[in-house]
Amino acid sequence: MVVFRDATRADVPALVDMLRDDLLGQGRETDDPAPYLAAFDEIAANPCHQLIVGESGGRVVATCQLTILSGLSRQGARRALVEAVRVASTDRGHGIGALLMAECEARARKAGCAMIQLTTDRARAAAHRFYERLGYEASHLGMKKAL
Repeated sequence: MVVFRDATRADVPALVDMLRDDLLGQGRETDDPAPYLAAFDEIAANPCHQLIVGESGGRVVATCQLTILSGLSRQGARRALVEAVRVASTDRGHGIGALLMAECEARARKAGCAMIQLTTDRARAAAHRFYERLGYEASHLGMKKAL
């Protein structure tokens, strides 16, 4: 059984381990805890951000960040943005990711969001299939620019 809750500062090492245990994350994450702890403090201080963890058997097995955005488009609709979705590699294939996304959707509805959106790297073909199974559509082309 997985229980979802807001992350605590003590969860940060486990969350970074999940980010690092990923083909893309291996090359971009570091062993230095300082930037992650600073980011956690900033996330925790902003009520628009929710850093969610899934816990099972006393272990953190899943995480993501949910951000609630207000906007003018769509008649001032709020939307939820999901980022950094991860399930521990030892726990994949057991439906935890679907439960995590359902948790995000429930929190987004509670916050009055009209839609939920996410981005996923083009290289993550399995993730694309996962999100499509959950009803997500590739409706836009995302763009990024390093600063």
